[in-house]
Amino acid sequence: MSTYTLTVTCPSTRGIVAAISGFLAEKGCNITDSAQFDDPGTGNFFMRTSFNSEEGVPLEALREAFGTVAEPFSMEWAIHDDAQKMKVIIMVSRFGHCLNDLLYRWRIGALPVEIVAVISNHLDYQKVVVNHDIPFHHIKVTKENKPQAEQRIMDVVEETGAELIVLARYMQVLSDAMCTKMAGRIINIHHSFLPSFKGANPYKQAFERGVKLIGATAHFVTADLDEGPIIEQDTVRVTHAQSGEDYVSLGRDVEAQVFARAIHAFIHHRVLMNGTKTVVFPASPGGYRSERMG
Repeated sequence: MSTYTLTVTCPSTRGIVAAISGFLAEKGCNITDSAQFDDPGTGNFFMRTSFNSEEGVPLEALREAFGTVAEPFSMEWAIHDDAQKMKVIIMVSRFGHCLNDLLYRWRIGALPVEIVAVISNHLDYQKVVVNHDIPFHHIKVTKENKPQAEQRIMDVVEETGAELIVLARYMQVLSDAMCTKMAGRIINIHHSFLPSFKGANPYKQAFERGVKLIGATAHFVTADLDEGPIIEQDTVRVTHAQSGEDYVSLGRDVEAQVFARAIHAFIHHRVLMNGTKTVVFPASPGGYRSERMG
């Protein structure tokens, strides 16, 4: 039995849920999970619905027919096949904690994606990536060659058909042009000290100021550095007894966890844009299952 996910964004009005549920019932589909949010601030309505096609109606037929439901409500919508894994590119520099965490989750099936490439401006993790049978692309970036380097990155995106880029501590600022072209398709992870501790050694700065919370933020990349719509955040407490090195280690852990949760939400079509913010729906039952234990 085929399983699909429908996502909808539209102006809020009466009858949306009834129209959607009625359509699915008419097409022989059974709703297994559904979440919705009506935002009075923007006047927008958001919905994510998982369903089974009990009568085997093909995906393209559902998409074609749903247009007649969507048009009166001015819906932005998509129907996704849950069996189709999203194609993802990981970009990394010299900090490997997020990369290694993602590779482990991918290997056990907890992050059901197709990693089509890893791109790095250094060679530190080439062997790790190749040992996972994943193509590795070393694209060095300097002030002089940055436009050419970004074009090479975009060539990899086009050649692989990648739907998402994740910046696993990739320590290069992307150009406005690339951010615009890939809008809504690049996720970054960084510490949550911003804007308090910008620049180099943020954990050292935080340690010297005696902060009591270390956090991490995963967000969409935009032309405004580190100010894109936030997808996921979390914190861990620290005390006066922790050293600067403790701050870094605790920060690595929370960064990896937050990053993985944000990517998990995106690949399961749980993240919908709401202006400068996001709507992030909860996972469907069984959404966190792994194929293997380790």
